[in-house]
Amino acid sequence: MRIGVIGTGRIGAIHANTLSRHREVGSLILTDSDPLRAQELAHRLGETAAPGVDEVFHWGVDAVVITTATAAHAELIGRAARSGLPVFCEKPIALDLPGTLHALAEVAAAGTVLQMGFQRRFDAGYVGAREAVRSGRLGRLHTVRALTSDQSPPPREWLPLSGGLFRDTLIHDFDILRWVTGREVTDVYATGSDAGPPMFREAGDVDTGAALLTLDDGTLATATATRLNGAGYDVRMELSGELDTVVVGLDDRTPIASTEPTGPPPADKPWPGFLERFGTAYESELCAFVDVVRGERPNPCDGRQALQALRIAEACEISRRERRAVALAEVPDRVQSSCV
Repeated sequence: MRIGVIGTGRIGAIHANTLSRHREVGSLILTDSDPLRAQELAHRLGETAAPGVDEVFHWGVDAVVITTATAAHAELIGRAARSGLPVFCEKPIALDLPGTLHALAEVAAAGTVLQMGFQRRFDAGYVGAREAVRSGRLGRLHTVRALTSDQSPPPREWLPLSGGLFRDTLIHDFDILRWVTGREVTDVYATGSDAGPPMFREAGDVDTGAALLTLDDGTLATATATRLNGAGYDVRMELSGELDTVVVGLDDRTPIASTEPTGPPPADKPWPGFLERFGTAYESELCAFVDVVRGERPNPCDGRQALQALRIAEACEISRRERRAVALAEVPDRVQSSCV
């Protein structure tokens, strides 16, 4: 199997490394907007660098992995679909609903595969939480608390391109909330604070956000995020039911400290970032993609799943901006026909 990897930044390099070591992958073709970066990675892995995207498609590949800047995702997904190629793409498909829906329409028309990179679905803790919910161990689920906290803010120049805290960061919590509980979000109320560094205000973004979400069975969920968690990278989910409570992400590297006299000591080596925290999950999702391409398993996270997470993020942005509760029904999930 020959796979094209488009984008060789941090996550692209990790995915290329995983694929290069996979026993079912014979070779890779790597390309990047920075040709030198692609060449250096290809040399390190013993793979081939292409001067541009055109060559990836013209030289012939069996599948494509897209890890470019978000602005290029939808176009590349469409091109791969028109070429009849299965695609793995880092989230999101696009930063807006029209771009997302157009790309999904191209995939559907071509009948090809699009697997999205929501790596938390492959994390052992979240898998265990899903099993606890589905098995009935928790009883009736009544409360879910999710959080994502980055240790330090991203580069200033990247913020205007990110889509904002809800679309870029909390979208992972929205996806995993649906996956773990098996329920849909019906309405949201969200707010945010830009009281931190001025670069967030300049970008029209917030450095900290919170959302209250109601699920279709009445379960209440909260999802919070911040770019300024000095203690370390912290991603957790707590699920409480009438019979039991479980928590994801609580281990000896969780960057929290108890104020109780008999509480556990602070973590010696708190997680510094998402690449370290989810390293195993990132590898597992790429191995799953190879299995999907080989026809050995169904797609574990298709483009419609990414669309639903984006719809929740869009609802949260509307809620934050307009200071009101927003029903998910207000956010379209298909191309709207126009009357003429």
